[in-house]
Amino acid sequence: MRRISAFLTGLAMALCLLATPVSAQVIIINPPHPPRPIPRPTVPAPRVTEYRIQSVEMQAQVRDQAAQVQISQVFENVGSQTIEASLFFPLPDSATISGLTLLVDGKELPGKLLPKDEARRIYEETVRRQRDPALLEYMGQGLYQTSVFPIPAKATRKVEIRYSQLLVKDSGLIDLSLPLGTNKFSTRPIDKLEVTVRIEAGDAIKTIHSPSHRIDIERPDSNRAVCKLSLTNVYAPDDFRLLYGTQNGLVGMNVVSYRPSPTEDGYFLLLASPEVKSAMENKVDKTVVVVVDKSGSMSGAKIEQAREALKFVVRQLRPSDTFNIVAYDSGVEAFRPELQRADEATVKAAVGYAEGLFAGGGTNIDGALQTALKMLADKSRPNYVLFLTDGLPTIGETNEMNIAKNAGLANTVGARVFSFGVGYDVNSRLLDRVSRDLRGQSVYVKPNENIESQVAILYNKIGSPLLTDLALAWEFDQPLGAESGAAISRAYPKQLTDLFQGEQIVMVGRYKANGTAKVTLTGSIGGEKRSFAFPATLVSQSSNETHGYVEKLWATRRIGEIIDELDLRGHNKELIDELVQLSLKHGILTPYTSFLADERTNLTAQAANAGVALDKVEKQLRQNVGGQSGFSQRAAKGRLQAAATPAAAAAEPTSGKAKDDLARRGAYGGVNSSSKAALYEDADGNTQVAAGVQNIGQKTFYRRENQWRDSSVTPEQEKKAQRVKQFSKEYFELATKHGQHMSKYLAFTEPVLVNLGNETYQIDPPDEEVN
Repeated sequence: MRRISAFLTGLAMALCLLATPVSAQVIIINPPHPPRPIPRPTVPAPRVTEYRIQSVEMQAQVRDQAAQVQISQVFENVGSQTIEASLFFPLPDSATISGLTLLVDGKELPGKLLPKDEARRIYEETVRRQRDPALLEYMGQGLYQTSVFPIPAKATRKVEIRYSQLLVKDSGLIDLSLPLGTNKFSTRPIDKLEVTVRIEAGDAIKTIHSPSHRIDIERPDSNRAVCKLSLTNVYAPDDFRLLYGTQNGLVGMNVVSYRPSPTEDGYFLLLASPEVKSAMENKVDKTVVVVVDKSGSMSGAKIEQAREALKFVVRQLRPSDTFNIVAYDSGVEAFRPELQRADEATVKAAVGYAEGLFAGGGTNIDGALQTALKMLADKSRPNYVLFLTDGLPTIGETNEMNIAKNAGLANTVGARVFSFGVGYDVNSRLLDRVSRDLRGQSVYVKPNENIESQVAILYNKIGSPLLTDLALAWEFDQPLGAESGAAISRAYPKQLTDLFQGEQIVMVGRYKANGTAKVTLTGSIGGEKRSFAFPATLVSQSSNETHGYVEKLWATRRIGEIIDELDLRGHNKELIDELVQLSLKHGILTPYTSFLADERTNLTAQAANAGVALDKVEKQLRQNVGGQSGFSQRAAKGRLQAAATPAAAAAEPTSGKAKDDLARRGAYGGVNSSSKAALYEDADGNTQVAAGVQNIGQKTFYRRENQWRDSSVTPEQEKKAQRVKQFSKEYFELATKHGQHMSKYLAFTEPVLVNLGNETYQIDPPDEEVN
């Protein structure tokens, strides 16, 4: 029989075995500081893994600021001996337990709360004994310890944790964190991980945002929402975080700010959402023109799916909407000579027209776009063109610059063009150019994907415009002088367009001014101008990393914008330099900066690195307008530009090879338990794992010469670094001094060079075994 005591972080006590995190939570009553990251529960997991996590299920019921949480995990002992486990749950500072219950196979497990001094002794002794610093991030916190329970050989145990928590409200957003970091110490993935959060509020729920994961959101009515996350075969997932705001009225808005340095511009995140069920929904009439490619290359399944997509769009129109269909091959034809009302008879005729479309001939993209745009004449209503093609322009004007220019000249009503590139043979740069110039977006449909479903996804977003021709204005209580420059800059998306029913504006940007401000959103509803004003506070300096994700999200979108500029406008030295600097700092790798992960790359050689990036941009992006590479790169660029979560947080391995690589990254003995391996898409759209790059909190570390280097450390700082021996008295004092937010950056088993506060430290391995 094997007996181990497992910490939440996954360190075994009895037999010096390492355990894997599980999940736990406590209630925080009136915390004096912003909430700390929630600790993670654990169950035993030796380095030679003798168990696996079959499933993790989290259910949270949130009513206003009160959360009831249940976490269920199923563990399987795959070894030949019984494991006896005792769980320890680190508790944040200033926290008390409220209704925390732990059950194993439905039976409650007794436990006790350890005083902080005793908890610290256990943390430190465990780190010394195991020679593994994983517990450092919990130094200074209390512990909740359970009694021993067995896991027989080849058996499973279901561990449930139930607790209540009072959620913190900051910047008008209620903040929920759930611990998903259940597999930091094992190379085995979690088979199935599911999170469901049900929100009920007295006031109308407006903004909902997860900075950690891409989630599905259901909005049954104004006061309820259901948020879901489902992952399979997942490695080292990030903790789940959900923010939501309540506000009565047609539109709600929240602004979150983050400023790590008072001498540099800060970062803001702006969220704006309309009512779920608005009385204004049916007051905005729209015009939709669908432009369908029926050239010879569309034959077979593609033309069949295009017909179904066309019929779907037509059937979704309201009687007050106007529409038309333009079909093109070598020539261009229209369903009707001019726009039509979407009455029952006309819709039926349009469906019949779609059934009669057959593939054959060349591809006259220029003629088709001009025909569609010249039909539009009413500026008072939103106008949308859905443009679908699967090939290169072969008839009429074929130069992409001229095609985009002609479309712009024909667009006299400010219509938005949404381009669908079907398959790898499209000129993807042309689609991006047209979509960008005409305020739309590009959607890329892979050869094995269904055209109809992709068109339906987009149309369901834009089908119900609520506010059109949007604009934002910032008014600060203490405005900057003209000589100080713009108070708000580098905001993405660059231009707001329309706000749709059920959709949300997610804008990030930089700010120079700080303090209180009024943000006014203006737009039109059926030709009537409306404005909505909201308060905002932009901090002068952030005291911790609670809102650090805002900086990461801004960097993600900025990188996408830089790539777009280089793609559509060509070489620019300043942009190349910025691309490399942002990728280096934030660990957001692209096909053009992935060389930074190579241990042979000198991270401080700025000019040389910029030269390598420029060469890759020219050869991989600029010279590939079509084919799988051109298609994949522009699809990836679009995802960066529209990201709602930071790239480093959102990435997950998608291929078997990438998952195998991620499993093998443990070959680097210095992998930090709090890390996330850097994942990126190569030029062909394949997910790659950069094992020598770790994203930890707000920092990125690169492995160089058998040690990990904080990307923010300069050569001058390195020369002045204070040397500290791992597991020494000074080492633990350093962890205690900087607390949980900073001590996670010390949790390496290899040497690490890191900036903590205003000091630089070189953490060296111990000279001898620590007893």
